[in-house]
Amino acid sequence: MTESSSPTFESINIGDRIPEFVRTTGFAEWNRYAAVNDEFIPIHMDDEAGRAAGNEKGAFGMGNLRLAYLVNMLRRWIGDDGAIRSLTAKYRSMNQKGDELRAVGEVVGKEIVDGLALVHLKVDVIDQNGTSTTPGEATVALAT
Repeated sequence: MTESSSPTFESINIGDRIPEFVRTTGFAEWNRYAAVNDEFIPIHMDDEAGRAAGNEKGAFGMGNLRLAYLVNMLRRWIGDDGAIRSLTAKYRSMNQKGDELRAVGEVVGKEIVDGLALVHLKVDVIDQNGTSTTPGEATVALAT
């Protein structure tokens, strides 16, 4: 399956990894996200504010931006006709300027419920050092 084609319920197997969503983050990405969400919080915009909050490297990325990366990964995979039914995540580690973040997902289950083709996934955002920053779970409904 290519990134441009949506998966079918039959083609998915437990253990399959879905296509990753990768971004390198810094002030430009954080400012775009802040502008859309009216989230101009000093710890995400100013190195001195980030250090005052206890992050010696300065400003750090928004947790919800990583959640958005997970949503982007899922949406690209399921296509326009699929639906994200649930998504939960925990913020375990900060992301710093210049981090390469990879949203990843692995199929852990699938079932048909009330006619819906549901796929359950373990998801995370991993940094360039292999550190889990945003582990979670998702359920998507595929187009039938």
